Amino acid sequence: MTTKIQGFIWLYRDDRNFAGPGRIQLLEKIGEFGSISKAAKAMGMSYKGAWDSIDLMNNLAPELLVTRVAGGKGGGGSQLTEYAHRLIKAFHEFEREHQQFLEQLNQKIENFDQLYQFMHRLNMQTSARNQFAGTITSITQGIVNAEVTLKLKGGLEIVATITLDSINQLGLCVGRTAVALVKSPQIVLANADTTLKFSARNQLYGKISDIEQGSVNIAVTIDLAGGNTLKAVVTEEALTDLGVKEGDPICAIFKSSSVIIAVEA
Repeated sequence: MTTKIQGFIWLYRDDRNFAGPGRIQLLEKIGEFGSISKAAKAMGMSYKGAWDSIDLMNNLAPELLVTRVAGGKGGGGSQLTEYAHRLIKAFHEFEREHQQFLEQLNQKIENFDQLYQFMHRLNMQTSARNQFAGTITSITQGIVNAEVTLKLKGGLEIVATITLDSINQLGLCVGRTAVALVKSPQIVLANADTTLKFSARNQLYGKISDIEQGSVNIAVTIDLAGGNTLKAVVTEEALTDLGVKEGDPICAIFKSSSVIIAVEA
């Protein structure tokens, strides 16, 4: 859902509504047709409603806006004064300035929407240590399950295998923003230069930025492309066997079935 600011200009005199888009358009139609009745018809309003608007503007304006033209072949009519023409021109200039102002505000609103979505993700209550926001780029459906590919910032991709029911319940589609959740104990670490091939669909390469010793296991923080960060929890023995330390390249591996897809309600 996109937030957008819209607005219209109304001119006031002595705290009374003097002119707005509708009344300015009425003046333009009177100038075009030379007749209040024809102008009212063109705008889909009653003759009385048009006259009431003109009377109000004439009474509030410092100069007359519309004058009657009596007699003649056409039986008379109405015409705009020079002041009315100046008012119409000024009003449209105000509208252009106002539109530019709204466009600037809407750019800020777009940034606000992005910030709001980011804060909303931070407030998600989940036990998964790893949460990656991205955009769905493909959905490959099978008989029971489907593979959902999520593109993250930095060009990284995460593949999740979920049921077709979940696809429908979450309303997943290509182009939608989603969050991939991966529990840190489900991540396997391998040396970045390993020649082994793995069946796991997700293999993300990065650099170890932190190794936190726990009472039972070790939490390894890995910096990925695009500023993404991944945490893996492994045993001390496994980390010793890898022979890696902070600053070393590493490969994080996890199955597509280990990925949970979440969307904003």
